[in-house]
Amino acid sequence: MKVKKIYYQLYFQVIVAIVAGILLGTFYPELGEKMKPLGDGFIKLVKMIIAPVIFITLTLGIAHMTDLKKVGRIAAKAMIYFFIFSTLALIIGLVVGNLLQPGAGLNIDPATLSGDIAEYQQRAHDTTIVGFITNIIPQTLFSPLVGENILQVLLVAILMGIALVLTKEKSQKVTDFFQYLSAPIFKIVHILMKLAPIGAFGAMAFTIGKYGLHSIINLIFLVGTFYITSILFIIIILGAVAWYNGFNIFKMMYYLKEELLLVLGTSSSESALPGIMEKLEKAGCSRAIVGLVVPTGYSFNLDGTNIYMTLASLFIAQALNIHLPIEKQIILLLVAMLSSKGAAGVTGAGFVTLAATLAVVPEIPITGMTLILGIDKFMSECRALTNAIGNSVATIVVANWEKQLDKTQLQYCLNHPNEIESKLEV
Repeated sequence: MKVKKIYYQLYFQVIVAIVAGILLGTFYPELGEKMKPLGDGFIKLVKMIIAPVIFITLTLGIAHMTDLKKVGRIAAKAMIYFFIFSTLALIIGLVVGNLLQPGAGLNIDPATLSGDIAEYQQRAHDTTIVGFITNIIPQTLFSPLVGENILQVLLVAILMGIALVLTKEKSQKVTDFFQYLSAPIFKIVHILMKLAPIGAFGAMAFTIGKYGLHSIINLIFLVGTFYITSILFIIIILGAVAWYNGFNIFKMMYYLKEELLLVLGTSSSESALPGIMEKLEKAGCSRAIVGLVVPTGYSFNLDGTNIYMTLASLFIAQALNIHLPIEKQIILLLVAMLSSKGAAGVTGAGFVTLAATLAVVPEIPITGMTLILGIDKFMSECRALTNAIGNSVATIVVANWEKQLDKTQLQYCLNHPNEIESKLEV
């Protein structure tokens, strides 16, 4: 099969758009700030299709299963995996923060801190148990399909899939309808992805134009520490998991290059969710596994966000000369474990969960968040990338555990990524 020339490849177009956005934001910052609607508009377009994609994929995946116990087993294994690796990410952030101490030496007086973080304090309420329950239960059976809450979509899709299995003979036409509907839904995804370079350009131009590259000079050590920690987590921890399960993480990332570049350009892991789901299914993971693990992972398996939470908490404490003994750090870790799970489905979970965590740890004033408010945007790209890669690995691993992974197809896709990409666009 003839492979398209590089300038026709979406990943190349996104790279060019990101570079153009950085240049525009650097040299013409006011104009760069005005590009914000392009990035916001593209993300809204993608969010528009996320709920139907998850609903169709998961509903059909469960409907095609005859053993409902298998669905429960898949969910249980996925949650065990999520708990282990999200907790490991929190611990790694804590260890790195203690070893490198990126906030040490700033000697900032807490009394001098001020800033508008009321929005995050208000939204942090949604990470409580009450907020979590409120988030996961929809108002009606169909309201999740017109909203943004992934957990609600998951709940309705699981219920619909189970109902189709239990009424298989009477509801076969409904299952067939969903099957036919999946083709145009994913075609819409392909159409929207053509606009990815425009979205990436707008988002990057706005970020650089508003905050400027100079704004991270004083805090470059924290940003650098976070990026290096996340990269090592991907290469060493997730790389070892991938190797143990029979695939190469670098080949997987190259296979998902367009989706990961889109995440980098828009700072939103949700923007690549439909594409990642389609590619993982194409790579040999069963539809049920992909439909259940990927969207659930976006809520419960936030490796990048977890590294950020403990590392940023320690940075603030160190910058304010607040000593946290080991027992207090353990409490911080336990609180972060709960708040990171409770934030499932909350928009902007990274900064919100940090606010929720600090609100329960009185030793660190929540106003300390203003120290990193200006550079949080520069760390959001890394958070989103790490989250997306972690969830892709988790999906393949769970599929392998459940013997619902076509390993021959997986290796073929990882070894011939450009050829697979051409087939998907047909």
